[in-house]
Amino acid sequence: MKDTAIQVAQLMAASARTAPKAGGKDFLEIAVISREEDLQRIAQAMREHAPKSSNEAYWLRDAANIAQCHALVLVGLGKSLGAGYDCGACGHPTCKAFEASRALTDTPMGYDGPHCVMRMMDIGAALVSAAKTASLLNLDNRVQQRVGAAARALGYIDAGVVMGIPVGFYGKSVFFDRQVPKH
Repeated sequence: MKDTAIQVAQLMAASARTAPKAGGKDFLEIAVISREEDLQRIAQAMREHAPKSSNEAYWLRDAANIAQCHALVLVGLGKSLGAGYDCGACGHPTCKAFEASRALTDTPMGYDGPHCVMRMMDIGAALVSAAKTASLLNLDNRVQQRVGAAARALGYIDAGVVMGIPVGFYGKSVFFDRQVPKH
């Protein structure tokens, strides 16, 4: 089953790549992680970070998912510019004003930012496309934020904002009806 899950994860990555993007410009970084030692390393980083977070139990819960998944699809936003729509959602009146005053900050086990809202929607469209592909092929999956932050911190993907989709074939999906560990 793991080999099939990895094949579907590759198809999910292709779906993410071809998802619609603002202005037709692609700033996405996409990776598939399937080696057991890499998945365990990411899960361990999540467990180690858990006590430093105000959401410790959720980091531990999500780490358990990564420890038992067959593969992980990462979708992130690489070095990007404003979309050129002058929508103001970034808090600036124009994209040029946003880019001129933009000073990226970085959060350990989080993201860098700020980013153009249109580019953030690009990530959303890519994640939905990937999850749809998994669903069509009956591959259990769940979009998760914490795993993306951990994979980014470990250097598995070169992106400022990253979300992950752990996948696997199970008799019952391990990604839903999850228990939050008591601490």
